[in-house]
Order: sequence, then C-alpha cells, then structure tokens
Amino acid sequence: MTELATDVLTLGHTAISLIAIGLGFWVLALLLRNRDCPRLTGAFLGLTALTTITGFVFFSPPGAPTPAQLTGVLALIILAPTLYGLYGARLAGRWRTAYVIGAVASLWLNVFVLVIQLFTKVPALHATMPPGPAPGGPAFGAVQGLTLLAFVWAGWKAKTRFWPIFY
Repeated sequence: MTELATDVLTLGHTAISLIAIGLGFWVLALLLRNRDCPRLTGAFLGLTALTTITGFVFFSPPGAPTPAQLTGVLALIILAPTLYGLYGARLAGRWRTAYVIGAVASLWLNVFVLVIQLFTKVPALHATMPPGPAPGGPAFGAVQGLTLLAFVWAGWKAKTRFWPIFY
C-alpha cells in the first residue's frame, strides 16, 4: 500500500493535482489581500476540475461508490456554483460569497485528498496508521482536523476581505 505508482496516468494526475494545489494557495493568498488574478484563478479552477475528472479513471469495479468517488462528485458539485459565480454572475451580490466559499472548499478538498495520499504512500506517515484499508488513527485525524480548521478560518477571512471592484 505504500508503493508509489510510476505509470504515466498516475504521474500526470498527480502533477495536475499538485499544480492545482499550488495555484489554489496562490489564489487564496490573493483573496486574503483583496486581490484577484483572473487567469490564475481560471487555471486553478480548471486544473481542479481536471484533477477531479481524471480521478474517476482510477475506479474500475462496479458497485457501491467509494469514498474517493463521493469526494470527486462533491468536488464537481462545489465547482459548479463557484464557476458560475465567477464567470456567469461576475461576482455580483451573493455570488461573490459563493465563489469565495467554493474556491476555498475546492482547494481544501484537494488538500484533503493530498493528506490521504501522503498518509497512504509515505512510509513514515503510513506507520502511524492502524492496520486496515482506510486511512485513520490519531495522527491522521489530527492533521485532517487542523487542515479543516485552517481552511475554515482562511475561508472566513477571504469572504470578509475579498471585495472586487468589478470583474
């Protein structure tokens, strides 16, 4: 379970995910400073959608949806009003809030999956988890909990600070 994949599809998906996360932190920093960069934001949201969609390629057995599939569906559901708020409604009225919350939630979901992958693939982190197929244990829970709290705080700050003049 701690094996790192080297096939082109997995490496491409991983690269897209890491670039999306990096761009997402950049967009979040801009939101916290009441600034925006439309091209950067578009790249972040586009790569987030792409990493979510390419994530569905890794599921083969039919049956009940897995937690990873449900996370992917949730990510796409969050992206829909986020993209509409930014491009369709041009951040007017409550769509500004929908955009900010959606962008921060999209970044958090990417980081949420990154933490799962790190605990699953990095031997030192994997050793902190109890045996079993699903990630878990106190260290994993603490990291995920602190990550969630950090994103809730950052999202609240971004929502109160980001007031674009026009878009």
